[in-house]
Amino acid sequence: MNNKLAQEARIYHSLPQPGKIEVRPTKPYSTQHDLTLAYSPGVAVPCLDIQKRPNEAYDFTAKGNLVAVISNGTAVLGLGDIGALAGKPVMEGKGLLFKIYAGIDVFDIEIDEKDPDKFIEIVKAIAPTFGGINLEDIKAPECFKIEQVLKKELDIPVMHDDQHGTAIISSAGLLNALKIAGKKIEDAKIVINGAGASAFSCTKLYESFGAKRSNIVMIDSKGVITKDREGLNEQKAYFATDRKDLKTLADAIVGADVFVGLSKPGVLKPEMVKQMADNPIVFALANPDPEITYDDAKAARKDVLMATGRSDYPNQINNVIGFPYIFRGALDVRATAINEEMKKAATIAIAKLAQEPVPDEVTTAYGNIQLHFGPDYFIPKPVDPRLIAKVSIAVAKAAIESGVAQKEIEDWDAYENELMSRLGQMSHLMRRLHDTAKMKSHKIVYAAGENATVVKAAVEVLHQGIATPVILGDRNHILDVARENDLDLEGVEIINHRSDEFKSDRYEFAQMYAKQNWRKGGNLPEALDKMYDPNYFGMMMVQAGKADSMVTGIYSDHSYLSEVAKTTVGLAPGHDLFATMHLVTLKSGPLFLADTMINHNLKADALVDIVLLTAEKVRCFGVKPVIALVNFSDFGSNNADSSIEARKAVEILHREHPEICVDGEMQIQTALHTEKRDEKYPENKLKGKKVNILIFPRLSAANACYQLLRETGNAEEVVGPIQVGLDKPVYFVDHDATVKEIVNITAMAALDTSSCIL
Repeated sequence: MNNKLAQEARIYHSLPQPGKIEVRPTKPYSTQHDLTLAYSPGVAVPCLDIQKRPNEAYDFTAKGNLVAVISNGTAVLGLGDIGALAGKPVMEGKGLLFKIYAGIDVFDIEIDEKDPDKFIEIVKAIAPTFGGINLEDIKAPECFKIEQVLKKELDIPVMHDDQHGTAIISSAGLLNALKIAGKKIEDAKIVINGAGASAFSCTKLYESFGAKRSNIVMIDSKGVITKDREGLNEQKAYFATDRKDLKTLADAIVGADVFVGLSKPGVLKPEMVKQMADNPIVFALANPDPEITYDDAKAARKDVLMATGRSDYPNQINNVIGFPYIFRGALDVRATAINEEMKKAATIAIAKLAQEPVPDEVTTAYGNIQLHFGPDYFIPKPVDPRLIAKVSIAVAKAAIESGVAQKEIEDWDAYENELMSRLGQMSHLMRRLHDTAKMKSHKIVYAAGENATVVKAAVEVLHQGIATPVILGDRNHILDVARENDLDLEGVEIINHRSDEFKSDRYEFAQMYAKQNWRKGGNLPEALDKMYDPNYFGMMMVQAGKADSMVTGIYSDHSYLSEVAKTTVGLAPGHDLFATMHLVTLKSGPLFLADTMINHNLKADALVDIVLLTAEKVRCFGVKPVIALVNFSDFGSNNADSSIEARKAVEILHREHPEICVDGEMQIQTALHTEKRDEKYPENKLKGKKVNILIFPRLSAANACYQLLRETGNAEEVVGPIQVGLDKPVYFVDHDATVKEIVNITAMAALDTSSCIL
């Protein structure tokens, strides 16, 4: 490791506070009554309930979502036996991965004990605390006995990830690589270089999928493991070969279909790869330096199917693809074990996922490299948001079917929604938004059709069943974009609005436009010119009923688009403006901000209009609006213009719209801290209610607020801009909008053409 990286690692682990994880309360603790419930005497109630019915520990404590990461530091990464304390950063890191990938809480426990029997007794003694145990970095052969005994004697899931994590991920990769190579696992000749815990577990799992022991050759530091060798432990004896002609890796590799390296760097030479069978599969998993580099393997054989443990090469065998979701599924059905059926189910789920189209957020994370099932992509990427649902559900179902689950899951769709919402990858609110959009057929038109992000989003919208997309632009250019990005446009309508083919549509829309705007100087020749602009053409498609909604903004300023929208689809009846809001999903719930994009310095009447429009839209999310008009002052403490206008707006709303729960002006901290607000200002109209809408008197403040929440990572998700106040659903996106953001806005636009979320 170079000095720069070493220094960065020290800073990362030490600042701003030492370590990578912490414990946070999940219940209120600010009042004496809170503490009475949390500890004495209130805590006695669940204690006695658990004494009578032990399983209620899952109901009253964190046990059901708490995993112990336990190690004695005897085989830490590639560092070897560095001791329990020195291994603690790794165990904390494992805890971090559990949390960010599967929402599982972790206590890391470093046990300074190498005697396996004593180690087992210590783990057994602390096991009641946890819903599962992840053994980590324990050397072989002791790890085999430790896991075997703990699995037998404990009634919670126990897994040594060094063994089974690599086994599951590499098995998924192997199944897919064999599929690409056109080979069957039962016919494959497999060479395993390495004979430790991971090697044994990998090979056992390959065998469970059909690999024949007679086709497997395992090699340790002394050479090929043969049956006539003395002093073999149980694991090595199991895979010992009776082929006496094989002594070394060079002997064994000749004609082999598969090489799996779980050993040390550089042992597989390019000339050895050349001697393997057609379409050879090479999994060089020594980390950070593999048994052969990716470049050397590819130089030796163009047809090689290669995987490593590194993220900078294709097909990374990374345990994080498996262990968080395996434990997630096991915990959620209160499994008493992680058995072979569950491991195989996880393997199959991972393998199948790699064969599906890859979400754009995954390709973006990897430098916009186009990923599709084939030699350079047969293992899902760790950032794939679908892993939590696919793998956890497969594991949970296998646990139930194999009889180790203590809890049934009755609604699998609801369980999938719960899994996705755990990490904020798709909040419950956004999931409901997407589901509602799918309930009715919609046709949605997109401007900027030659933009790759727009085309990708349109395909994704069609794939998810949210709407039928219509793309405006040059057909040949759009088809080129699709080919370059490996996109299937079947089902996507392409309209070249500038071509003669759509001359009659341009004329029809121009007539409508001129008629709508004749008192503003509009005339037919000018209107015809405007229809060559995709924004005018698309919005008039919506106005004419030839599309249900429109999404635009990639190439056009919002100020320009707002003027186009006003003259095409127009403002909603009874309103004098339209605005935009952003939905920010926080762990504490949804928060809506307005106006974030359109109106600058707002007078009282405009603020009232925005409050009414925003409240109506928020109700469509199934959320009861509780609104604060925010400023830098609290309830008349300052007479700045913005404060005065906010107070005037509140007076109007209280007088003319008493049904709306709104008050102000107030600072953001006053709005969001319910108890402090109510204690300091007991007469406020929001008393006892949690604010979920913030209305800003200045565009600059609203815009800065949502961007700050998005960029600092405090928000799980930011969706917007969401327009309110236009007569038809026309939505703008930011210039740098991602595919995911366009898809979310499309769902919002589709929602506008149907009912609100139930």
